[in-house]
Amino acid sequence: MFEIREKPQMVERALLIGVYFDKDEEAEALSLLEELAELVRTLEIGIVDSLLVKVRDRHPGTLMGKGKMAEIVEHAKDFDCDCIIFDNELTPSQQRNWEGEVNLLVIDRQEVILDIFSMRAQTKEARLQVQLARMEYSLPRLARMWGHLDRQGGGSGGGKGGAAAARGEGEKQIEVDRRLARKSIDKVKEELALVRKQRDTQRKERTRVPVPHAAIVGYTNAGKSSLLNRLSESDVLAEDKLFATLDTTTRRITLPDGQPLLLTDTVGFVRRLPHGLVESFKATLEEAIIADFLIHVVDASQTGAYGQYQTTMEVLKELGADTKRILLVVNKIDLLDDAERRRELELHFSGAVFVSVKSGEGIDLLLNRMSEMLLDRVTRVTMRIPQARADIAALFHRDGRVISEDYEGNEILICATVSKALAQRYAEFVVSEPAATGESEPKKPVAR
Repeated sequence: MFEIREKPQMVERALLIGVYFDKDEEAEALSLLEELAELVRTLEIGIVDSLLVKVRDRHPGTLMGKGKMAEIVEHAKDFDCDCIIFDNELTPSQQRNWEGEVNLLVIDRQEVILDIFSMRAQTKEARLQVQLARMEYSLPRLARMWGHLDRQGGGSGGGKGGAAAARGEGEKQIEVDRRLARKSIDKVKEELALVRKQRDTQRKERTRVPVPHAAIVGYTNAGKSSLLNRLSESDVLAEDKLFATLDTTTRRITLPDGQPLLLTDTVGFVRRLPHGLVESFKATLEEAIIADFLIHVVDASQTGAYGQYQTTMEVLKELGADTKRILLVVNKIDLLDDAERRRELELHFSGAVFVSVKSGEGIDLLLNRMSEMLLDRVTRVTMRIPQARADIAALFHRDGRVISEDYEGNEILICATVSKALAQRYAEFVVSEPAATGESEPKKPVAR
């Protein structure tokens, strides 16, 4: 595999640069630069300084004019930096021009995110997805890695009578590398297609048992994995780090009305997420597309909560999942010291469930709201099960929520709520099936 390029083993002193072109963009640019700092710290790279730079005119070769460029170069030298990191996306030629000018490693936000994803990927699928994104990012940047081989002279050889035979210069090294790179990309795509086929098979197996499914989505570090752990009493990796989760994890829980639900944790989103990563991770994010509904988690402690919400919705739209039913969850309310801030969030995110995964506040309400999301899938039934088929009664205790259970002669009378799909399993034992979904009183059993 080819990498983006050779990097120093230890980048210790980075200068962060955020460029904006309009006064109205200043606040957003500052917020993005602060987020870039979090991303860089995730890679355990030291930050010596951050500069927010306003540029009047965009220069295609360097992003800014020579004067601004010289100021940044001087600043980097004053701080003895070994790396400059731009929050803005840089073209291959812009990176090459900057490195030639400053004689330091120059990378952009996309490369930082790719490095984090590469570090976090655990499963084969995630590793393949990251590998593909890195390769596609690398391909147009191969030229600067082989600049010293761009010029190759032709040769001549002796022929009969000493006559010179002209030879072509042959295939340049960069052309060889590009060809090999494209072959590598095709190979990874084939492997990823195979993994996706296996995932489709797993999904088909899962749909044989018609259990409803919800996907937890949201901005990175919003508390999605922690929410899954709280609801399912499991121990999925949940760290206070960006992109701690790159692989989907699914757990089964039981809702208050007894209905089972599959919950899937998905990769977090971030502003200016490289498009290649969105494409590469579509197999992972397809969990959001096939889910019955989405649980969108927002971090209440973040001043940029509204922007993070919007970023997630934009990515969901790109995936075609924005029309799904969404249950909005505002997390980390235990970190809100200001009552006014909470009222502001409640007004902005009207209808959201406010929770603290850490303290457990609001979790019961959230579970009830999740039940309501599936109300149209639940029915109330009354069944007569022969005592000789106690195994059926035991299965029903697992699949539904038993309201009452009595014995009459050699039969077990069970009144319960169960999903409509699962109710089909027990159709031969059902004696009444009211239209209500669980709140009304059960009808009197009808004798057969």
